[in-house]
Amino acid sequence: MKPDQLEYFKDLFTQRMEGLMGGAGKTVSEMTEGSESFPDVTDRASQESDRNFELRIRDRERKLVEKIKAALQRIDNGTFGICEVCGKKISQKRLMARPVTTLCITCKTQQEKHEKQRGE
Repeated sequence: MKPDQLEYFKDLFTQRMEGLMGGAGKTVSEMTEGSESFPDVTDRASQESDRNFELRIRDRERKLVEKIKAALQRIDNGTFGICEVCGKKISQKRLMARPVTTLCITCKTQQEKHEKQRGE
């Protein structure tokens, strides 16, 4: 991959990481500061449901942060954009759609096919 393309993805990952980390910090401060106690059971249930939803979102974002860190490592060690399974280049189109991917479209399709057969 060309150096300017690698720099593009590095900048993209850095910006996403900063956004995700900022959102996580905001969630923590809102949950610690906004611990209102509602006398109504329905209001408490609604608040708990909202908190659970927020925590699920943050957990997904935490996983994305780990994938971004791994992608940045691959950029540094020269393996970014190379499929982990077959060793071929991952298409630019696929990397633009899913920058943290580690599989080319052919290998990803095969993986999903096997998962479907196993019922995962």
